[in-house]
Amino acid sequence: MQEAYDLEVERIIKRIKEKRAKLVCLQLPDGLKPKAKELADKIKQATNAEVIIWAGSNFGACDLATEVSRLGVDLLIAFGHSEWGY
Repeated sequence: MQEAYDLEVERIIKRIKEKRAKLVCLQLPDGLKPKAKELADKIKQATNAEVIIWAGSNFGACDLATEVSRLGVDLLIAFGHSEWGY
C-alpha cells in the first residue's frame, strides 16, 4: 500500500499483537475508506485478527464508533485529525 501519508500500519500491527486482539475495527474518514479493504487485509495477514470496517460516519478524532463494543471488538483503530494516545 503506497500513500501520500503514513497510516502507521506497523504501529497498528504491533498494538494488535501487544493486546492480543482477536477482533479489530477500523474506523476511517471518507477520504480513506477506499483504502479500507487493502488496509484490513494487510492487518489480518500480519496478525491473524479478524478485521471489520466501520462504514458509518467519521468526522475526526472525536467521533469514535463506540457502538462497536456491543460486537465484542477488542480494539478500535480510529483515524482522525488529532492524535490520541493509547
